[in-house]
Amino acid sequence: MTAGVKERRARILQFVQQHGYAANEDLAKVLNVTVQTVRRDVNSMAADGIVTRHHGGASAISPTENIAYSDRQILNLKQKEAIGQKAALAIPNGASLFINIGTTTEAFARCLRGHRGLRVITNNIHVAALLAPAPECNLIIAGGTVRLRDGGIVGPAAAAMIEQYRADFGVIGISGIDDDGTLLDFDADEISAAQAIIRNARTVFLLADHTKFKRRPMARVGHISEISAFYTDQPPPPALETILRKAGVVLHVVNDTEFSERKTRKPI
Repeated sequence: MTAGVKERRARILQFVQQHGYAANEDLAKVLNVTVQTVRRDVNSMAADGIVTRHHGGASAISPTENIAYSDRQILNLKQKEAIGQKAALAIPNGASLFINIGTTTEAFARCLRGHRGLRVITNNIHVAALLAPAPECNLIIAGGTVRLRDGGIVGPAAAAMIEQYRADFGVIGISGIDDDGTLLDFDADEISAAQAIIRNARTVFLLADHTKFKRRPMARVGHISEISAFYTDQPPPPALETILRKAGVVLHVVNDTEFSERKTRKPI
């Protein structure tokens, strides 16, 4: 490796660590090189375990803080849309459901706007805004503290309000999944609401793209065995897939070009 390549990759690592996530196009502008050059660098650095490679960019390995909401909105957008669309196909008209905080659950909500007669309880302002035009949709927004950076409604009041309801489906996102199946998040304030959804939904869908397999937030939400179906865009690590199979969790692997699907048991 030449000195120039080492310097360029050091700058990529510094930029990614400062911003949490960086698109290849942005890195190319900062470094004044081609996108192809950045892509080769990112691929090599990901293979060496220095950064995590994504479609169109890179993120820091196991960040201690979550990526900014504006960056998460565009991170793996096509994959999140595919996950959301597939999960939405399993929701019948007239269903009741909880939807929590997250950009993947927001992608899911966008795909519900053609449904009729839904009854939705959410602690996500963006989800409420997305579903407001849906025909005959009954929306309930949990009370609590509004987190302005991402539109989440958090705190004891939000969790307590969710506890007052029982719904057909609970649809949750997550920030990280440990190798043993532990579901993890960065912010303890939103965990109580997610746990309340898991307790009070008859069927629980977990929506998470492949980047969550390598992220290790510190706060524990629960265990993947507590969910009914897992929607993602790449096959999980073998150890996690074994846990899913033993727990009887339905696994749906969906990509952004066609809706392929793998199952560990018959679909819900």
